[in-house]
Amino acid sequence: MAKIDVNLRKDLKPVPAVDKLGFGVHFSDHMLVMDYNPEKGWHDARIEAYAPISIDPSMMALHYGQAIFEGMKAFRAADGNINLFRARDHFRRFNKSARRVCIPELDIEEVLRFLKKLLGVDQQWVPADHGTALYIRPFIFATDQFLGVRPSHTYKLMIILSPVGAYYAEGFNPVKIMVEDEYVRAVRGGIGAIKTPGNYAASLLAAVKAQKKGFTQVLWLDAHELKWLEEVGTMNIMLKIGDEVITPPLNGSILPGITRDSTIKILKGWNVPVVEKQISIDEVMQAGRDGSLQEMFGTGTAAVISPVASIHYKDSSVSINQGQVGELSQKLFDEITAIQYGSKEDVNGWIDTITVR
Repeated sequence: MAKIDVNLRKDLKPVPAVDKLGFGVHFSDHMLVMDYNPEKGWHDARIEAYAPISIDPSMMALHYGQAIFEGMKAFRAADGNINLFRARDHFRRFNKSARRVCIPELDIEEVLRFLKKLLGVDQQWVPADHGTALYIRPFIFATDQFLGVRPSHTYKLMIILSPVGAYYAEGFNPVKIMVEDEYVRAVRGGIGAIKTPGNYAASLLAAVKAQKKGFTQVLWLDAHELKWLEEVGTMNIMLKIGDEVITPPLNGSILPGITRDSTIKILKGWNVPVVEKQISIDEVMQAGRDGSLQEMFGTGTAAVISPVASIHYKDSSVSINQGQVGELSQKLFDEITAIQYGSKEDVNGWIDTITVR
């Protein structure tokens, strides 16, 4: 079993108050670091002080974008222990991202063991209030010093921790989204289905445009016809039309969301019809106008469930459920967060518990 070195910092930082958390603003005292080279594989796992890192200007990740990341959460349970939600599934997706951009895969059980050690070291950074969590950001980047287009031979893995509150300023209140009909985010066969920085860089301009117009997020359409729903900027999307929940299929340009998967499994357990199929923006707008679009919500690690109040497409807008949180959206949010915080039994094996001493 590979060992991990632990080098604790002496000057611990103050943990921010719950009402000052925000999202992705504060970072814990320590981070996990590992290195890779072809001779040793992934090696030299260590926990050390969170601090700036030194990089070479010719480091390949800076020039060719060979990098990946993940995002998962840990929660403070009522008994004081720490619940880590679907970590293995996140690391499986991490490895899928790695394969797509020629980064060596990780041993999932090994890196999970190292992550649990890090959480034990920085356990005081896991907030206790409902609606808060510890956001966990693993990432890998190419470190070869070389200005040529090829996969790097060396890499660095880091995992940093950030205590967070609500992702959106609106909290669980419904958000307004704008349908993007000019730019596209991803194409089938590209990198839209993995978590790599370039995938998100492609979304920034449209997101800024939407925010300037007063919208919280962008709803992306397919790259070929600008017709079929794909996903929202930081979430998969689901619609309740009639008695059926519809979500776009995983066709190679949509991120296979862990919360999306959790939601589908829960809905099926409730005997709610769930269909993964293409649905056009024209169909959605018509359903909004005739009232058959009962609810629309995003699913994602950051926001869990995010109800949609209205959608704007070209020169037309439709309100959903009179701009209020829908019954199903609320029920799903309550169910998933109850499992995460440990107030409801985890029947799916989604939780890893770190016992706090």
